[in-house]
Amino acid sequence: MIDLEGVVALRAVATNGSVAAAADALGFTPSAVSQQIKRLERGTRVALLERAGRGVVLTDAGRQLVTSSASVLADLERIEADLQLAGGSRADSAERRITGEVRVGAFSTAVRGLLVHVLADLQGAHPDLRVPLRESEPWETVALVASGQRDLGIVHRWGGVALAMPGHLVETALFTDVADVILRREHPLADRVELTPADLADERWIATFDSTICRQWLRRLFDGVSNAPRIVHESMEFENHLELVRAGLGVALVPRLGRSALPDDLVAIPTARPASVRDIAAVHRRSQADSPALQAVLDAVQAAVRARDGG
Repeated sequence: MIDLEGVVALRAVATNGSVAAAADALGFTPSAVSQQIKRLERGTRVALLERAGRGVVLTDAGRQLVTSSASVLADLERIEADLQLAGGSRADSAERRITGEVRVGAFSTAVRGLLVHVLADLQGAHPDLRVPLRESEPWETVALVASGQRDLGIVHRWGGVALAMPGHLVETALFTDVADVILRREHPLADRVELTPADLADERWIATFDSTICRQWLRRLFDGVSNAPRIVHESMEFENHLELVRAGLGVALVPRLGRSALPDDLVAIPTARPASVRDIAAVHRRSQADSPALQAVLDAVQAAVRARDGG
């Protein structure tokens, strides 16, 4: 019998590129992941990983097992969802005790501006439901959900910046977020109602790292404007961006979701032609569509969105 824990561990290595990264994604130690895969190799009598420099890569057999196991794991998830439904079929849905675990992945501002409240509400409503959270960039979140390492993802896509979505994932639109240019109040542009890329061509910018979707959008915003944007400071935390702007070290494009109230010495102005907006969505595997636990978490997310939108 093929060891399912070992299969999940092997798929995590394939998705994340190393045993250490797989361990971080699964919440185990690297030693535990290695032991799971070794147990799987003993059971199958086939080498699934091989050394490559200081790391490891999947063998041909390992890659075949990862590919072949996808449908099996999806079937198991559907069976689990059916069992959860059958177990609760005798109770009124309003009184049903939701149990189990739904692993969530989300980008940082969604954690701060949305999920903190969702997780607190779920803890009160469903004390037997575990909802561990991991912060990750949208494309990493999609990969983690697609590979079975997370169950529900909250992702964003900026206008014009692609976010590949595998066919076995279901995407649920949540809302549209807006990002504003943050300036010091005495800045010459601070009295504008909106700002165009041409207005901002000569500014010094504070931005997230080059690998992020937010940074990709900032570059896309200045398509056709030479020598812009000029990035002088980089930080992954938007709260740091605000403080750097306050210190007179540049301007920043900061989303409204999860943004704290601005101090009196800062102003926020939206961009125009193009507008800086991003679509926020939830993603999960199609095989979990009937899971009561996953549906409870998704319902809580959607309720929190309605509340923040005033209805």
